[in-house]
This record gives sequence, structure tokens and C-alpha cells, in this order.
Amino acid sequence: MNINAVLSHLESLVAFDTQNPPRSLDAASPVFAWISDTLGPGFAIEMTDHGQGRVSMLALRGKPELLFNVHLDTVPVVKGAKFPALEMTREGDRVYGRGTCDIKGAAACLLEIAQTTDKPMAMLFTTDEEGASGCCVAEFVKTEQARSFRQVVVAEPTDCLAVLSHRGYLSVKGEFAGVSGHSSEPRALADNALHKLSSWVAAAVELASQMDNDGRRPCFNVGEVHGGIKSNIIADQANLHWSARLSPGESNEDFLDQMTGLDSSDSATWHVPFSGPPMPTGGHDTKQAQAFVDSHKLNAGSAVDFWTEASLFAQAGIPAIVLGPGNIAQAHVQNEWVSLAQLQRALEIYTQLVNSHA
Repeated sequence: MNINAVLSHLESLVAFDTQNPPRSLDAASPVFAWISDTLGPGFAIEMTDHGQGRVSMLALRGKPELLFNVHLDTVPVVKGAKFPALEMTREGDRVYGRGTCDIKGAAACLLEIAQTTDKPMAMLFTTDEEGASGCCVAEFVKTEQARSFRQVVVAEPTDCLAVLSHRGYLSVKGEFAGVSGHSSEPRALADNALHKLSSWVAAAVELASQMDNDGRRPCFNVGEVHGGIKSNIIADQANLHWSARLSPGESNEDFLDQMTGLDSSDSATWHVPFSGPPMPTGGHDTKQAQAFVDSHKLNAGSAVDFWTEASLFAQAGIPAIVLGPGNIAQAHVQNEWVSLAQLQRALEIYTQLVNSHA
């Protein structure tokens, strides 16, 4: 196995447009046929199309106990990049292109291992990690097939360090109702939906600033606010979209209950587009995952602030770690990149894990 073969796979993967949004994919999309052909006839392929561009591809050879999870979707291309986003460009010790770091580089390493060994392997490729309404992993962990795996490696960028804990991600939309009318009416203070929303935001920011989990406050952020028509009309509706990233061991559900309970106007309705738990979440620990890291002498990393689908596996009782080439600071940027050294390191670690679980 060599890095040039990995780069060849990565060049092909980057060329497939898997931006999310718009997530214009289905089970017949060319990327899946290419992966299947690259893996060869030794792998059994199981496709699951959940609609709306949410596709799972489980590639299985033999009866492995270790599952690698890799999402194929990327964030959208950013205009003005130095390098073509849907082409892999090598410059010095770096390769550029959308998905090179997050996380097609890891996929390329796994494909090279699959091609050059005959060891049992299992890979779950998905297309809905980089956006709202994802369901592939959440649905997979409910299956009997998922229960056959004793350990999962989610290949997000961690500088090739084994990460066992990270923050969650909670996305919430709210709509506040008011009673429209002329702004000269004194009741505007109480009946204006934007006033109600503003009071809630003030209370939510205050509560979030007071919360503490061993020195780590929740990352709370109101990202969007919309409402009203003009300044002399009492706003009869106002909408906002907020998010929170809770610390390991905390509960998204408990936090949501606390936050929505701050609506003293009792006029808001709430919708949760996505809730990804922290890892570990309440009621779970990392003992089995830590034993896996120790037994393979993997270098461990500290808890990270970004969310990964490893928490969905862990919440379902399937031990999971996060380990992949690159750094999160290189992902989602205008000129996304990963180093050759990180790809080589990931190739070595993944090969070791595959061989030890043969």
C-alpha cells in the first residue's frame, strides 16, 4: 500500500459532486457504482435509499466485528477558492479539494486497504451528515446488522488521534405568535410577537451563561431571527432558529425542556430539525471504547467541540471512537485540504485495525 494509490482514489472521490445542500443523490448516483467497482466482487453491497438524498451503502466482506463509518457528502463549494473545489490539487505536502479533509480522504484510505488485502472489512458510507434532517446512521443503528459490530470507527478529522468524547448538536426552530394592530395601541408591548421572542432570547442567553458542566458552558447561539412587516404594525409572528452544543454527559432533551420553558408568553411553538447527542450522552460511558483504544495502543485525543455521528452509535450501545486524517480547522473552509502525512498515518492505523480484527 502506498500514498499514491490513496491519492488516486481521492482524486476520483473529490470529482463526484456530493454537496449537501442540495444533496442531489440517490441509490443510482455514479459515486456508489464507482465505489462498488473499486471494492470488487469480494464485497457484498447493501443500499438503502431514505429519500431526499439520504443514502446508506454498507459494504461487507466476511464477518468483521469492526465497522468504519464515512460520510460522502460535503458542505457546499465556496466561491473564490484558489483551487478548483471538485478537483484534487496537490501542492507540496497538501492536497486540496472539497471533501479532502471532511472526509473523503479517510474513505480513500479505506478503499486502498480493501483493494490490497483480503481481510474481513465493513464500511458504512452515508450521504446526509452535512446538513439538516439526516437519518442514515440513526436508522442503521436500529437494524439487526448494526448489532453484529462490537466497535465503530467514525472517520472524522482528528489528526489521527482517537477521540472518545465530543459535544452534541441541537438545532431548534421557534415561532412566536402575536396579535397584529396599529403600533399606537399600548397593548403592543405585550402583544407584539417580536417582543415575546426578544424576551425569550434574553432569558435563554442568561440561563445558558449560568450553566456549567465542569467548567464547560453550553455553546448556545441564536443564528436567525425573522418577523414583522414594518415599524408601525404590531408583529403578529416572529421566528428564530437557534442551536446548542452540549458537553459530554449532558442531555439534549433536558436542555430543550429548560429552554422552551422560558417562554413566559406561552405563545411559542417549537420544532427540532436535528438533535445529535453529546458523546457520551447521559446514562452511557466510554469504558468499552477506551478498552479498544488501549488494546490497539492508539494515541488518544482530547474531547472536541464538534459533533459527529459516533454519538449515535454510542447512544445505541455500540462503542464508537472518532479517528481520521486532518484537522477540523481545515474542513468547511474555502480551500479545504489535508496533508499527505495525515493520509499516510490514517492508512497505517486503519490497516493495523483491519489486520487485528481479521
